[in-house]
Amino acid sequence: MLFMLFGAGYLTGPLLARYLRCFVGNYLNALKSLIRYPHIFRRSLESQNRLCMGSFMAAEYDDLPEPVKKEIQKFADVNVVWLNTQLQEAGIASAEDGEKRARAIFSAIAGAQLMARSRNDIHLFDEIIEGYAQSGLLPSVTK
Repeated sequence: MLFMLFGAGYLTGPLLARYLRCFVGNYLNALKSLIRYPHIFRRSLESQNRLCMGSFMAAEYDDLPEPVKKEIQKFADVNVVWLNTQLQEAGIASAEDGEKRARAIFSAIAGAQLMARSRNDIHLFDEIIEGYAQSGLLPSVTK
């Protein structure tokens, strides 16, 4: 449903999908796009220590109206599909394990954002993301 972008506007499912496609175009290849992906979430933290709206609303999922629940699921699905595609195009994941890894990446980055926000420490987000790269969950610049 909603993804806070640059602290100013929101992206819905179709707009988020288009944004992610353009994001790839800006970095010209899947590997670079995957490396830059966490920065989308970082931008919300840069904007007055906010969470992306999709993550924020997902935390309150049980209390949301049914149409909003569906949009929150679409938000996650769009991210997972995009990540899966990039993982496969970069040769990092196969079709068999790409979706599982994409879900892990999406969940991990959203969790890093939440942890950093709860401590009002954007540098903690950077450290966690670096840890994901060091552990192999995320591709690193050196790959």
